[in-house]
Amino acid sequence: MASVNSAEWRSICDKFTNAQSLTDVESRNDPENEPFRSKYKARELLREIYCSLKNFEAGDGEEDTGGGEGGEQRAPEPPLAGQKDDVFGHGLDGDSPAGLRAAKLGAVDYYLGVNHIDTEELSAGQEHLMSCLKLLERCRVSPENVSLVIHVRNQLGILWAGRDETEMAQGFLETAESIYQRYMKEDGTPPTDMTEYFSSAENLLTHQERTKRFEMAYTHTMYYLAQVYKNLGETEHAANYCHSTLQRQLKLNQFTPMEWALNAATLSQYYITKGRYMEGRHCLAAATVISGLAGEVPSEAAAQENEAESERREQLRQKRAEIARCWIKYCLNILQDAKKLLEDNIGELDTDRQDDLKRERRQEEEEEEKGRKSALLFGSEDTFDSIASVEEKVLCLSPLDFTEARAVFLVGQNYVTQAKEYFEMDGYVTDHIEILQDHSVLFRSLAFFEEDPERRCKMHKRRIDMLEPICNDLNSQYYLMIRRQLMFELAEIYNEMMDLKLTVANRQADSQSLDNHTIKKFNHLCSASAKYFQMFLDSLRSPEGKFPEHLEEEVLRPTLVAQFRVARLHSRLIDPSPSVQLENLNRSLESYKYVVQYCEGHPEAAAAVETELELSSEMVGLLPLKINRLKARMAANN
Repeated sequence: MASVNSAEWRSICDKFTNAQSLTDVESRNDPENEPFRSKYKARELLREIYCSLKNFEAGDGEEDTGGGEGGEQRAPEPPLAGQKDDVFGHGLDGDSPAGLRAAKLGAVDYYLGVNHIDTEELSAGQEHLMSCLKLLERCRVSPENVSLVIHVRNQLGILWAGRDETEMAQGFLETAESIYQRYMKEDGTPPTDMTEYFSSAENLLTHQERTKRFEMAYTHTMYYLAQVYKNLGETEHAANYCHSTLQRQLKLNQFTPMEWALNAATLSQYYITKGRYMEGRHCLAAATVISGLAGEVPSEAAAQENEAESERREQLRQKRAEIARCWIKYCLNILQDAKKLLEDNIGELDTDRQDDLKRERRQEEEEEEKGRKSALLFGSEDTFDSIASVEEKVLCLSPLDFTEARAVFLVGQNYVTQAKEYFEMDGYVTDHIEILQDHSVLFRSLAFFEEDPERRCKMHKRRIDMLEPICNDLNSQYYLMIRRQLMFELAEIYNEMMDLKLTVANRQADSQSLDNHTIKKFNHLCSASAKYFQMFLDSLRSPEGKFPEHLEEEVLRPTLVAQFRVARLHSRLIDPSPSVQLENLNRSLESYKYVVQYCEGHPEAAAAVETELELSSEMVGLLPLKINRLKARMAANN
């Protein structure tokens, strides 16, 4: 190998520096009609470097290793998942002359491989990367080459993942992970960065910069493994690697605030679905704090004057609104899970269970504190306090009474307001309505904890006020599925309000002596509920008005439930006129019969509506008797 002070070696170093500049800097300004111009120039320089290194090696008496831009060789077989090639106990030392020569050749192969991949020549890129692995087989992993060892396996992992060969990618990345862990355990000194193979002594990196670059390489390994495990359906593994990646990015100060915050908020949704609210809250609190590092949203006036400010304003507003939506889901889910925990067999608050859980709360809080200390925390000492202050605003334990539930509700409602500021109805119809639906469910969840029926009714009325105008104004041609969701939800809200009004009335007087005002209110709620259920059913009809003979899976249960509810609602309407009573009972019987007959003709549907089918079958037998008695009374009166 030529002396590091020779003109030949200085020429190699200059070429490498130029190749790096072409790749990282000048390529950004390449014209659209020549998008890879600078990278092609970099490739030629890398090829020249490779040939020079081979000539030095041949001049020193080394046998030809093949590969790269030279002769033929058989690249090593790529590892499969679970197969970690051992690169520690064989070959030459990484810092021996031969080992260092192999590492330098391997580094050029690596850069050529990345260059070909960047220019969409994947097969050629793969050949160079596998050639690099072959060269590295001659070396033990050491401080001089461990960074290259991990980088090349990372790149191969990305390459195979892009081809949907997930298990192949997993093998390369898991090997990279094991190499890092073993190196840190057995050595741990700041390793040489690949760029230093072609740097003069005065341009070598500091130990601190070497460490930072090496740790970032491993952070990339963890990030890619998170994607691989996600694609394999191993969600817990994926979440753990994602969490660690985010933590390391903060520690190394290598992150873009809004991107990091959005990733943390997204991760929170996994924890929420698993009922791990402490971790979910921590992710969201960190997302809120870190997103603040992106700065203030530019004013509308500034955005109008400057295109860059306009784009920045749009991105900041959108991503902060998306984080707000993740907070809404947190509050919504913790309230819903608390409801499931506290409800009895008819869906009401079980006060005995509530008292038991309150007594257990002290022990639960102590366990939470222990878990808190062992959890993976984000940030540095500068951000810990800020994150903790955001966390303190909302529970991560199940709310057990109205006061605790209301505190969670108010946090969720605040984020609803924030999210709607960006996702306006004009331009974001679907997103806006989804936010309104979440707001509605927040009210429904809070109402469960409210013991006063009148106040519960008012909460449900708020839900109607926010959803009914939207439902009636939406164009069915473009938003049919959303309208169906809203129709069904409105029908259920009116039904619940009807039951609550009847409960209040029965507390005040005998059910047989309801006053006219109460009867009128009850009938209004009952009719409104039936109207929206019927609107839902009518939305299933063909343009010719024909009801489908076969119900698709996504509408099977809603349709049969709607028919069952329509039947019950018509039978509950209060009217002094026998003829109106008869009409309502006949309509009720017709809907009950539909449920029974459909399940008889489609036996597979019975499992979707077991309770409703049982009650419908019973009413199909009883209602004709009631109808006949009413007819007999009407005949006798005539």
